[in-house]
Amino acid sequence: MHESRASAASAPATRPPARWYQQPVAWLGLLLFLASIAGCVWLLVAASGYDDQSLPLDGELVFKVPLERTPAPLPSPADR
Repeated sequence: MHESRASAASAPATRPPARWYQQPVAWLGLLLFLASIAGCVWLLVAASGYDDQSLPLDGELVFKVPLERTPAPLPSPADR
């Protein structure tokens, strides 16, 4: 019985686990998350004040992409 007291006394004292709101890293993560959400909202509000100009549709291409799909070429008789 004396041995169990000695081993218990030599064991390091353990603290109960800390709650999440007592962890500074959790608060830092929450702060960064809220700052990024606030930045997104600010960017959307700031961008809503500017008009979006329409693309010039002078030709058959927009950004070098055809406006309409071209028909597929017919297979040659040699491929049949």
